[in-house]
Amino acid sequence: MHNCIILIGFMGAGKTCVGHALEQALSLPLIDTDEWIEKKEQKTINEIFGENGEAYFRDLETETLRELIDLKAPGGTGHANEETGSPKPRTGTCEAIISVGGGLPVRKENRELLRKLGTVFYLEASEEILIRRLRGDQTRPKLQGGSLEDRIRTLMEQREQLYIEAADVRISTDGKSVEESAEAVISHFRV
Repeated sequence: MHNCIILIGFMGAGKTCVGHALEQALSLPLIDTDEWIEKKEQKTINEIFGENGEAYFRDLETETLRELIDLKAPGGTGHANEETGSPKPRTGTCEAIISVGGGLPVRKENRELLRKLGTVFYLEASEEILIRRLRGDQTRPKLQGGSLEDRIRTLMEQREQLYIEAADVRISTDGKSVEESAEAVISHFRV
């Protein structure tokens, strides 16, 4: 797969919801890397973090991206043009929507692999929106312990520039419905 819509962004930015809206609008498969890892490991993300640590989980994320790159697309090879070695163009038909975990783009190698998979959309959300959406969520290991506001602020400071570096397109989800955010992705992808 090399012509995918890739959704990156902080936890709570709307990647999963926008991914589902795109899945419906475009009749394409949605691949969530966290779900992919949980199914493969037969454990939740929290369990993987608790039993094996964050480094192990980050290795699984990189491995997942490599597996997705190696998947053959229906009706094609799913690889770069063998003669020129150049990737497929980033416009035209999309093969899948891929939603990735909030920490996946932190690794430089992962940012490079994301670009090989397709067009990378950074779904942005303000700290205030993220706090409102994530309050009470116990499923995210990186938000456990301490003040939610402090955890979000610290992680955003660490990650935001890396999200920007990874992205082909930035879309703010603040003040937009899920459908409006999905439409913004579609309009940029088809340009």
